[in-house]
Amino acid sequence: MEYRKENINDRLVVTLRDISHTMRSLYEGRGSQKRILIVLSETGPITQRELTQRLGIQPGSASEVIAKLEQAGLVVRSLSETDRRTADISLTEEGERQARTALEQRQRRHEEMFSALTDEEKAQLLSLLEKVNRDWEGRYHAISCHKGSSRRERRNR
Repeated sequence: MEYRKENINDRLVVTLRDISHTMRSLYEGRGSQKRILIVLSETGPITQRELTQRLGIQPGSASEVIAKLEQAGLVVRSLSETDRRTADISLTEEGERQARTALEQRQRRHEEMFSALTDEEKAQLLSLLEKVNRDWEGRYHAISCHKGSSRRERRNR
């Protein structure tokens, strides 16, 4: 069956799937080093547990990436002031610099991704996607692929 001859619902699904694939290839992963640096720049010192929850990744994955960032001199672990049983993770000066660079790259990429649309078209698209998302969250809640991240976090990505 030729793509253009499919019904409108099929075309919407295929187009959303294609957009999803493109976004995954352009966007740093949930547990990527860049994403962790950006989150730490937004939150300041944070426990590994909080970071893991915010990113929606497994603790083992977070430990592995944090260890790499620590070895690279981008983050440090220090005993938490509020709970001496846990360690806070924070950015070093170089980590802060790289986080700023990663955030600037992300912002430029986001501008570029929607450069084909006018501001009015962006607002219309956002409104329609939010409407579909609200419906799908209610309708397909049990099989939602957004486990581990809040709606607010997803909106701010």
